[in-house]
Amino acid sequence: MAPDVVPGLLPSLWLVAPILLIVFAGAIVQFGLGLGFGLVAAPLLALLDPGFVPVPTLLIGLATSSLAAWRERSAIVWPEVWTGTAGRAVGVALAALLLVRLPDRETFGLVFGAMTGLAVALSLAGLRLRFSRPRLVGTSLVSGIMGTITSVGAPPMAMIYQDRPGAEARPTLSAFFALGCVLSLTGLFWAGWFRLHDLALAALMVPGMLAGFAVSARLRGRFDRRYRPALLTVSGLAALMLIVRGLA
Repeated sequence: MAPDVVPGLLPSLWLVAPILLIVFAGAIVQFGLGLGFGLVAAPLLALLDPGFVPVPTLLIGLATSSLAAWRERSAIVWPEVWTGTAGRAVGVALAALLLVRLPDRETFGLVFGAMTGLAVALSLAGLRLRFSRPRLVGTSLVSGIMGTITSVGAPPMAMIYQDRPGAEARPTLSAFFALGCVLSLTGLFWAGWFRLHDLALAALMVPGMLAGFAVSARLRGRFDRRYRPALLTVSGLAALMLIVRGLA
């Protein structure tokens, strides 16, 4: 059963500005690369207020992925999207079964921190897999587990799409993550983790997302991947702090 965690209250006013800034940065990464919103935003948001993960962050991830996919919809490779979505569905089911069995919020914090740290490590390692349909299903399954529990499902997909042409990979990944977020949110609802206050927390983040969308349009084609290690380092430190907090 879901931990008894969250009163349906919005965060303190002093948290609003950093929350919007985090969402703004994550949205720019998402719109620039086709993935990465959760990896940048989720661990930092969880540090500020654990109530922002996983559902509110997934809701914004759904919005960013949908907008990005729509903007470049003509280049989406739909057969790859459907193949990946099949794998994601299996991963979501496994994640939902795990979440039902977590005894409390502290345990969730440890699992969240460990899985986010793993996601950051995979991203920093720069591992590459040769693209094939069976590997796409496998990485999508792992993405479904990680994305549902932590809202960070990008690293496994980056491993298999590293060497794909960006003009196709970016919108295809965006479409995959849009559908994947729908599946993950469905699994979280079944597991009892989707509550009414999550919609209010997601609504609070919308201005940051829209600002990131507007800025990313100006940066399209010029997004500098050299910023990625710095962003991942920040996310990794946040994940480590979450683990320490869970053990305290």
